[in-house]
Amino acid sequence: MSKRSWGLAAAVAIVAMVVGCSSGPPVRVPQPSPTPTEPAPLPPLSGPLTHPKTRWVPATWAELPGFADDTLSDGWVALLSNCQRPNAAFAPLCGDVRRLSIATPEEQREWMMERLQPYRVESPAGQQEGLLTSYYEPIFDGTRQATATHGVPLYGLPAGWAPRKPWYTRQQIDTDPQAQAALRGREIAWMADPIDVLMLHIQGSGRLRITEPDGRQRTVRLAFAGTNEQGYRSVQAWLAAQGVSPIGRWPEDVKAWAQQNPQRVQQMLWSNPRYTFFREEPLGEVDAAFGPRGAQGVPLTAGRSVAVDRDAIPYGTPLWLASSGPTAQLQRLVVAQDTGSAIVGSVRADFFAGTGAEAGRFAARMKQPLRLWAFWPRGLDPSSGEFARR
Repeated sequence: MSKRSWGLAAAVAIVAMVVGCSSGPPVRVPQPSPTPTEPAPLPPLSGPLTHPKTRWVPATWAELPGFADDTLSDGWVALLSNCQRPNAAFAPLCGDVRRLSIATPEEQREWMMERLQPYRVESPAGQQEGLLTSYYEPIFDGTRQATATHGVPLYGLPAGWAPRKPWYTRQQIDTDPQAQAALRGREIAWMADPIDVLMLHIQGSGRLRITEPDGRQRTVRLAFAGTNEQGYRSVQAWLAAQGVSPIGRWPEDVKAWAQQNPQRVQQMLWSNPRYTFFREEPLGEVDAAFGPRGAQGVPLTAGRSVAVDRDAIPYGTPLWLASSGPTAQLQRLVVAQDTGSAIVGSVRADFFAGTGAEAGRFAARMKQPLRLWAFWPRGLDPSSGEFARR
């Protein structure tokens, strides 16, 4: 389950509101920057970390594409957010991170080079290139009660639900009396379009402009609460297997197909057995500036937070992301703050694009090659830290 460049003033304003939060508008593709200055030399490097899921190879700062050009004050917002729940390796650095929140990008870059060691992230077999995709926080309309136009429910966790224990499939939730009984009274809200609901399930969180029974309207956040622990299957793959021409725009092309084939919509939805449950959270003025909380438990920063395979990269690890393709040219500091069932592998990341339609269009297009470098506190052996506790 993202291309913007914010200025230092925006980052300072965010820090003033709440140290450690994050979010922002959908992302702009960065413009070409001047030739970087060669970073200072490093002391001797330690050996590589080899883990069953990944291989980290010590690297030099000169290897990081565009490191001298990134507006680090933008990425610093994600580092501040990280310090709300840092892992054990980075907790001692959070005092410096907060102090440097109003420093210049040059000062922040100098601190990183003094305190952190870059590692090239590879597969256990040494493959350096992986895949970058993207996700976002959608905004939909809903009602507090079922109506003639809004009849698709969004549920909280059902009675008898337990983590990591498979529950009823999507089809069974719609048809099995026992599943329906466990969900009775757990309706959070109702939406009009089942494909929008599916989109919300896939993204894992979103915002809902909701109409209350008295007619008042307000916006709430639907945060991820859990799933039915069934395997995820792509609706687009199911459509392709049915002979439907390739889906170019998601979800617009799927909705167009649904309008032409209303009798098959339910079958299409049931092809993906995974089902997501939510919890409602208030959306205050400060919260609205940031993304939802990721699996690390901190707010996501648009364009600076990524979801990773947590068995390959621990939550809270700063990363250098480099990806070139038809959707965007990205070379920037990001932080591993979320995960997802489809985010599996060493060099694999899902880029949080932000909130709303523009971010959604970007996320739908993003699928391009990726290279990653992980930053770890200098003098600490990654193999004796977060990885050792798994």
